[in-house]
Amino acid sequence: VVKMLSWAIALGSGTSGGVLAPLLIIGGALGALEAHWLPVGDVSLWVMLSMGAMMGGTMRSPFTALVFVLELTHDLNVLPGLLIACVAADAVTILLMRRSILTEKVALHGYHLTREYGVDPLELIRVGEVMDEHPELVPGTLSLDTFADQFLFGLKVPRHQAFLVVDEQTRLQGILTRNDVVRRMKKGRNMRIPVEKACTRDLAVTYPDELLARAAIKMLERRVGRLPVVSREDPSRVVGYLGRSAVIEARLRQLNEESIRERGWTVQAVDDR
Repeated sequence: VVKMLSWAIALGSGTSGGVLAPLLIIGGALGALEAHWLPVGDVSLWVMLSMGAMMGGTMRSPFTALVFVLELTHDLNVLPGLLIACVAADAVTILLMRRSILTEKVALHGYHLTREYGVDPLELIRVGEVMDEHPELVPGTLSLDTFADQFLFGLKVPRHQAFLVVDEQTRLQGILTRNDVVRRMKKGRNMRIPVEKACTRDLAVTYPDELLARAAIKMLERRVGRLPVVSREDPSRVVGYLGRSAVIEARLRQLNEESIRERGWTVQAVDDR
């Protein structure tokens, strides 16, 4: 009891110190107390199970606790029960605690911590799953003023802020954004030149089989908001268009799939009643 109170006071005050020995002592003491009301097994069995459960759950390391206790006892007969105790304790602490006791002090110092293990949703999606497969292609020979009349000031509302410029064989030449045209008009520069001479030719491209996370990194490195999607076999052949909105929507889709509870057959059965 004294050990448990002193440890709780020390840990709550922010004092640095080890947690392994106190956890084992507290877990073992609780197991010894519970053994008097449990009809199965002797006191030492429940002491061991409680030590492993306390360590595995509080430190979010059930398998480490399992191996640790087995090394102390060398009794493989208790492995099934010890495994159940450690995993159950870990599940309870995941539901009740925002983080493990090992990272609690770091969070108290103002650092933002998420779950220790997580997968970036963008690492699970490929560019081909979210890209626009029918991007708006602009002939490179089209004059810039005609392009502005058709795509910027015409009745047709473009889907994207940028347009892919292609030659007569629909091979990629560059990319032209609406801001590029507007800046050129404000500066009073020649608007009768072909689009191919006003577009950006130094392009960063992506591929349909590339992970969306890698494509997002390319956007950040080049400080652009869109990427032409081209074929790996023929980098001049356009197969799609990837904008920053598609990356955000892919992220949102993954979050919705994790947070929205699907209606199962049990819910449907209740509704039918």
